[in-house]
Amino acid sequence: MNDTPVVIVTGASRGLGAAVAHWLGKAAATVTLVARSEENLDETGDTVRRLGGKPLVCRADVSQYDACRDAVDKTLDRFGRIDAVVNNAAVVQPISAVAQSDPAEWRYNLEVNLLGPYNLIRASADALRRQKGRVVNVSSGAANLALESMSAYCTGKAALNHFTRVLAVEEPELTALTVRPGVVDTDMQTYIRQEGRQAMPSGQADFYRQLKVRGELEPAEVPARSIAWLGLYAPREFSGKFLDYDDPLIGGPALKVFGERVTD
Repeated sequence: MNDTPVVIVTGASRGLGAAVAHWLGKAAATVTLVARSEENLDETGDTVRRLGGKPLVCRADVSQYDACRDAVDKTLDRFGRIDAVVNNAAVVQPISAVAQSDPAEWRYNLEVNLLGPYNLIRASADALRRQKGRVVNVSSGAANLALESMSAYCTGKAALNHFTRVLAVEEPELTALTVRPGVVDTDMQTYIRQEGRQAMPSGQADFYRQLKVRGELEPAEVPARSIAWLGLYAPREFSGKFLDYDDPLIGGPALKVFGERVTD
């Protein structure tokens, strides 16, 4: 039996997911790193190991239940337990008005952003119950907004929030929550700026461009620190809630536990 907390993180090959994994590594946690592509996944694992954690690299498409089941089985075979899952994997495309959108892209958005968390939670539910574990679903402020040309993303994140509330009621032994990570400087924002020039109303597209120009995008390490803390320490009273990463009840304790920087 592994003697450190075991956390599964999806979308762990880059951006926010990789940053969450780094903070967990600093906390000497055991981390199963899940991503659809192997590109950069080994690098994330190497960083987790260097920081003091125990990584398990697992290539899996979270939109497929069998792939999530396999990741869970490999984690249990290696470490004997699962204390938390962090459902971070997400796609933003299609960026298009509903009437011009690609139905296959729209469907795949929900398969990753909504069914992906369902798949991993369904596959790990028994193991999480044994540990009275935590489910941290990474949502978005878009869950509460009607953003033109982002109908699939807004819909999926809103549904994820409600799904998590239902899960919190059904599973009183678990702590299940969603977290808003803010507007983070990742590849997703790059994609929005590029595609938005053609597909978004000009004012909305300019808003996203100006976030980058004015330096208002949050470095991934900042919200990732809060998300890692939630995976390890989120109290039971957070269950069912949609929380901001910079809420003083989260950001302060996370800073105290992890420090300012992931590396000294």
